[in-house]
Amino acid sequence: MKYQNFKCRDSASGKLMTNPRAKSETLSETTKSYLKEWATERIFGVRNEIKSKYTERGLQDEDKAIDFAIQVLDMPFVLKNEQTFENDFFIGTPDLIVGDTVYDIKCSWSAFTFPYFEKEIPNSDYFYQLQTYMALTGCRKAVLSYVLLDNKQIGHEYKIDDKTRIKTFSFDFDAEIIETLQNKVIECRNFLKQL
Repeated sequence: MKYQNFKCRDSASGKLMTNPRAKSETLSETTKSYLKEWATERIFGVRNEIKSKYTERGLQDEDKAIDFAIQVLDMPFVLKNEQTFENDFFIGTPDLIVGDTVYDIKCSWSAFTFPYFEKEIPNSDYFYQLQTYMALTGCRKAVLSYVLLDNKQIGHEYKIDDKTRIKTFSFDFDAEIIETLQNKVIECRNFLKQL
C-alpha cells in the first residue's frame, strides 16, 4: 500500500482539523483513528460502513432534498453533480455547482434536528467539507443548506411555508484553511508511513 497516495475525502476533512491534546503532537487522536480506519480498509479490501437511521434517511431522500433546495432557492436549471473531483490532497463530490458557488444539501431528520434558530453552522465538519469542495472545483463561494422534508418514518408532516423548511449558511473560500488542511494531509502521510 502506498501511504504517500493518501488523499482526504471531503467528508473527513473536519477530522483532520481537530486539535491534539498535547502541544508536542501534530495529529489528534480523532485524526489518527480515521487514518487507522483508512489503512485497514485498504489492507483488507473492505469499507467500514457505519449505518444509522439518520444516514439512511439522508441517502434515501438526498435527491428529493436537492430538488427541493433548487426550487426554494430559485436556482437556474441545474442538475445534481455526479463528478468526483480530485487533486494532490483531496477528493470529493459536491452536490451542486452553480457558477462560482458550490452547494451541499443536508436532509434533517426532524424539526428538532433542523437548525432553524442557529446563526452559525452547527457542525464545523461541514464547513471544512465545503472548503475542500471549493479547493477542488475552483469555486470561491459555498452554501450549506439544511432541508426539512416530511419524515413518514416518525410521522412528521410539516404544514409550513417551504422557505421555512430550508436553512442556508454561506461563506467564502479560505486559502489559509486549505493550506492548513494540505499540511495536515502531508502529516497524515507521514503518520501512515510510520504505522
